Amino acid sequence: MSYLFISDLHLDENSEGITRGFKSFLHQQVPLAEKLFILGDLFEVWLGDDDITPFNAEIIQILGDIQIPKYIIHGNRDFLLGQTFCDQSGLELLPDPTIIEYAGESILLMHGDSLCTRDEDYIKVRNHLRQPSVQQELLAKPLAERTAIAKDARKQSKEHTRETAVDIMDVTPDEVTRVMAENGVQLLIHGHTHRPAVHDLLIEGNPARRIVLGDWGESGWYLKLDGKNQDLISFEIDS
Repeated sequence: MSYLFISDLHLDENSEGITRGFKSFLHQQVPLAEKLFILGDLFEVWLGDDDITPFNAEIIQILGDIQIPKYIIHGNRDFLLGQTFCDQSGLELLPDPTIIEYAGESILLMHGDSLCTRDEDYIKVRNHLRQPSVQQELLAKPLAERTAIAKDARKQSKEHTRETAVDIMDVTPDEVTRVMAENGVQLLIHGHTHRPAVHDLLIEGNPARRIVLGDWGESGWYLKLDGKNQDLISFEIDS
């Protein structure tokens, strides 16, 4: 049986095509798999488990209908996903990073943003927002205030993206090597960078791979591990 991996869907109530593509993926591909892993940024923004809009409630329900084991890692857009969401959707929240075993191999799973160490401003903000005390403070604010904060943060993020060199926002090769060696793995799977590809590496003299999941837009992306096969697959999404 296969394992499936997705990330960076950035779902919201305006992403009608992507939402339909996601539902199709869940209906057609997931029932044939053994496990499903969502490696961050399932949602464009998640303001807290109390933000149960009709759209969020629908996504929770369709995830809850999936009968296979399913897992999620926080992304930089949905780092406020909590235990209530997981209980309602049937997802298990995994730490970032986490190691799984498949076909006799240890595999490192990450969202991928922590690998972008050359983007020092982003890493500084990330480390601040991942502090439990900061998250508790955010979640204690009224939902309307959290909405305004998220809107402002998104505006600043777009400005930062425009002003920052593309290579700086990609992963730092030395950090990839360090993290993989530190965790003793020859396979890393992550998202975040929106640059789907399979990279062949050498980790301490041994052949290794870094597989980058794609973001969903005109196409949907998923990785299928089936025995020794590692297939990064895209499919067209109807707008």
